[in-house]
Amino acid sequence: MTYVVTETCIKCKYTDCVDVCPVDCFREGPNMLVIDPDECIDCTLCVAECPVEAIFAEDDVPDGQKDFIALNADLAKSWKALIEKKEQLPEADEYSKIKEKRQFLER
Repeated sequence: MTYVVTETCIKCKYTDCVDVCPVDCFREGPNMLVIDPDECIDCTLCVAECPVEAIFAEDDVPDGQKDFIALNADLAKSWKALIEKKEQLPEADEYSKIKEKRQFLER
């Protein structure tokens, strides 16, 4: 099992999760993070660190978000590893309150 970043991360990109990851499994896109399932060791440390609760165990991804399992795996192949915390996106606080934001995903 691996962990998955879901829709809630889009246009926020808080990186508190990156700071606690012992294996550097996070990948950074233009306005979202994903987890590389081949690198994730299922340690759970990232889950509690996400201020918008965007990270779930693969088996616990909400029904409307299941496509993010494959999306994380796919995007992790082309996005660059992020290994240290950085500032969230300028609009993060505003977009953290929005639940449906797939249309904003930049690949």
